[in-house]
Amino acid sequence: QVQLVESGGGLVQAGGSLRLSCAASTRVLNFNLMGWYRQAPGKQRELVAGMTSVGITNYADSVKGRFTISRDNAKNTVALQMNSLKPEDTAVYFCHGRWIRDYWGQGTQVTVSS
Repeated sequence: QVQLVESGGGLVQAGGSLRLSCAASTRVLNFNLMGWYRQAPGKQRELVAGMTSVGITNYADSVKGRFTISRDNAKNTVALQMNSLKPEDTAVYFCHGRWIRDYWGQGTQVTVSS
């Protein structure tokens, strides 16, 4: 059973930083795609950042220049470094992996106060 477990969410003031981590129960290189999505109350889940198995990354326009996705193949983790956080970044953040099918973590809350 493939599992993705997020950690690192919390409450931070606007302008601050948080680092989210996603631990996979299998090799992260097994996944064709890994990434982070978020869902704010009353809104649809949206892609924040993604990375292919060969390391190509893409970001939502709203987070470009502020967020960075990275992968540690030895630790089988994917991280999301979030800097210059804004109140509109408040959401539940989900780790996602695609390997034949889609896998999701349970989500971690990020709250940015103004």
